[in-house]
Amino acid sequence: MLAAESTTKDRQMRNLSSYAQGEWHEAPDSGTVLHHAVTGEPVAVASSEGLNFAEILRYARRVGGPAVRKLTFHERAAALKELAKHLTDRKGEFYAESRATGATTRDSSFDIDGGIGTLFAYSSKGRRELPNARVYLDGAPELLGREGTFIGQHVAVPLRGVALQINAFNFPCWGMLEKFAPAFLAGVPTVVKPATQTSYVAESVMRSIIESGLLPEGSIQLIIGTTGDLLDHLTGQDTVAFTGSAATANKLRSHPTMLGESVRFNAEADSLNASILGPDAKPGSVEFDLYVREVVRETTIKAGQRCTAIRRAMVPAEYVEPTIDAIRAGLSKIPVGNPEDESVRMGALVSMEQREEVRRAIDAITEAAQIVVGDPDNFDVVAADAETGAFLPPLVLYADDVTAEQPHVVEAFGPVCTVLPYGAADEVVELAARGRGSLVASAFTADRRFARDVVLGAAAFHGRILLVDRDCAEEQTGHGSPLPNLVHGGPGRAGGGEELGGIRGVLHYMQRTAVQGSPYALTAVTDRWMPGAERRHSDVHPFRKNLSKLQVGDTFFGGPRTVGLEDIEAFAHSTGDTFYAHMDEAAAKANPFFDGRVAHGYLIVSWAAGMFVDPDPGPVLANYGLENLRFMSPVYPGEALRVALTCKDIQPRHAEGYGEVTWDVEVTNQKDEPVARYDVLTLVAKES
Repeated sequence: MLAAESTTKDRQMRNLSSYAQGEWHEAPDSGTVLHHAVTGEPVAVASSEGLNFAEILRYARRVGGPAVRKLTFHERAAALKELAKHLTDRKGEFYAESRATGATTRDSSFDIDGGIGTLFAYSSKGRRELPNARVYLDGAPELLGREGTFIGQHVAVPLRGVALQINAFNFPCWGMLEKFAPAFLAGVPTVVKPATQTSYVAESVMRSIIESGLLPEGSIQLIIGTTGDLLDHLTGQDTVAFTGSAATANKLRSHPTMLGESVRFNAEADSLNASILGPDAKPGSVEFDLYVREVVRETTIKAGQRCTAIRRAMVPAEYVEPTIDAIRAGLSKIPVGNPEDESVRMGALVSMEQREEVRRAIDAITEAAQIVVGDPDNFDVVAADAETGAFLPPLVLYADDVTAEQPHVVEAFGPVCTVLPYGAADEVVELAARGRGSLVASAFTADRRFARDVVLGAAAFHGRILLVDRDCAEEQTGHGSPLPNLVHGGPGRAGGGEELGGIRGVLHYMQRTAVQGSPYALTAVTDRWMPGAERRHSDVHPFRKNLSKLQVGDTFFGGPRTVGLEDIEAFAHSTGDTFYAHMDEAAAKANPFFDGRVAHGYLIVSWAAGMFVDPDPGPVLANYGLENLRFMSPVYPGEALRVALTCKDIQPRHAEGYGEVTWDVEVTNQKDEPVARYDVLTLVAKES
C-alpha cells in the first residue's frame, strides 16, 4: 500500500512535490512561482526538475499495473468508496487551498465535492454494473456456426499500460478524480499531470490520497511542473486524457510517439456552448426565469472558467431586450471580490495572465458585438485590489449580426456571454452548430416539438444536450454540470473525445477482444457457461449448493409436465389474462402465428419454476428477476414441457455473505424444440 507522509507544510509559500516511484520529490527553489489569484502574492514553487519520466511510466507498468489488475472490479470499487470517504473527511483542507485560485466556496464545491462525488458514483456503478471478476464480457455470445459448436464472445481486459492525464487549471481536484476513477476501476494505473498554475490544490489532494494507504502502490503518481520527454516514452498500451485548449490538444495528438504507437488519446477542449431560450418561453414564464437564472449562474461560477459554461445565449429576436434586462438585474446581485469575504459571490480569475487572455478574447468578439452589461475597465471589487488581483466583472455582449464569425469561434474563458437573436427553430439549430462542435447545449422550453427539433438537429454537434422545463426544474443539475453516469466530451473543436459516461468511461481503458472457439473453450476462458457447453448433472440439486460448492455448468433437469386445456383456462381466469389466443379457438387459428389456442407465455415460465425449484430452505436466498426472456415457439394443449436449469454465472459480492448467481433456463417440448429461454437471477449464500 502507499506510504503515508506528513502534510504540515506552509500553505502560504511552499515548494510543491511530485509523487513518483513511491516517493515525494520536492521542487527546487528555482521553479515556476505561482501567485495568489486575489492578492498577487507568491504561494508556491512548481518544478519537475530531477524526475525521470521514463522510470515513472515504467514504475506504473511494473508495480502499479500488476497490483491493480490483481483486484476484481468489486474490490477496486470498494477502494474508490473508501477513498471518497477519506477525502470527504479532509475536504476542508482542500477548500482552504482552493481560495488561492480565486474560487468562492460555491466554486470550490463544484471542484472538490464534485471530484469526490465522482469517486462515489464510480464505486456504486462498479459494484452494480460490473462483475466481481477481472474480465468484462461485452454483449452476448455470437453464434458463428449453424450447429452451435463455434461461437464468439467480446471480452474486455485492462490495458497493460498507463493512464496519463493532463489537466486544466480550472478543476484541479475534479479533473484528477474524474479521470482517475474509471481508469482505476478498469485496472489501469494513473499518472497525473495537473496544470501548473493550480497544482498546489492537486498536490494537497494527492497527499491525502497517499496518506490514506487505501490504494495499491504505483496505482497513482503525480507530476508537478513540466512534462519534459514524458510523451516520448508512451506505448500503444497507454492512454492520454487531456483537458485544455484545442491548440494544445492538436499539438499532443500529433506528437510522433502518439502517432507512431497509436496511443489512445481523449481530448476535452475549447467549447462555444450554446443555451437556447424557446419561442414559448415568454418573459414572465417559468422557463424564461429558469433561463435567466442559468445564464447568470453559468457566467459567474468559477468566474466563467468552465469548459461547459454558456458562451452563446440564443434568444428569440422579440425577447432580446427583456432577456438582457433580466440578466443585467441578476448579475447586479453578484458582488465580485475576495472570496474570503462572505458577501462575495464571484471571485477572481486564476491568474493575471488568464485575465489578459480573456481581455484579448473580448476585444476580438467586440469586433462583431457590443458590451451591453458590465464594463471591463470600470468595476468595483469587495475586500480586494482590482489592480493586484485577477478580477473581471461579469460581461454580456450582444451580436445583432449572427452571421459574424467571432461570437462562434472566439472563446473568452471567463465571465463572458454573448446574446444572439434568432427567428425560426431551424435557424437556431444552425447557429448552435456554428460553434463547430461543443461539449453541451441546453434548451429552456415547454414546447415538446421545439425540444425535439433542437435535439435532433443539434445532437450531431454536441456531446450533451440539456432540456429544461418546469417539470424537471427542481431536479435538473444545470447546463454546465457533467455527470459521471453520462458522457462528457464533444465533437469537432470540443476535442472529439468522451470522458466519464459510466461504464463507457471504464471501457475506454480496456482492450475489447473478440474470442472465437467452441462453447467449451469460451466457458473456460470467461468462467461463464456458454450455450452448447457441457451441462453437469448430479444427484444434488444446484439449489442445495452454496457458492463454495456451486460450479458453472451445474444443471438440473425437470419435467415432463403436460399442458392441458383446463390448465390454460385456469391460468387465464386466475390472472385475468383472457387474451383471445388463449381462450378463442377460431380467433387463435385466424392469427398468422398460431394453429389454435396456445398456453400463456407466463404460464410456461411459472410451470418451469415449478419443475426446477427446490422448495426447502437452503443457500438460495431470493429470486430478484428475469432477463432476456424470449418465447420461441407456441405451446398447444397436450404438449409436454421439460426444463433445464444451468448455473451460468457466479458473482460473489465483495464483503457480503452472499453472491449473485445467474441461471440459464431452457424450456423444451416433447420434440426437444425450445419454447422459451431466459435467465433467472438469484442471491445465494456463500456458506450454508
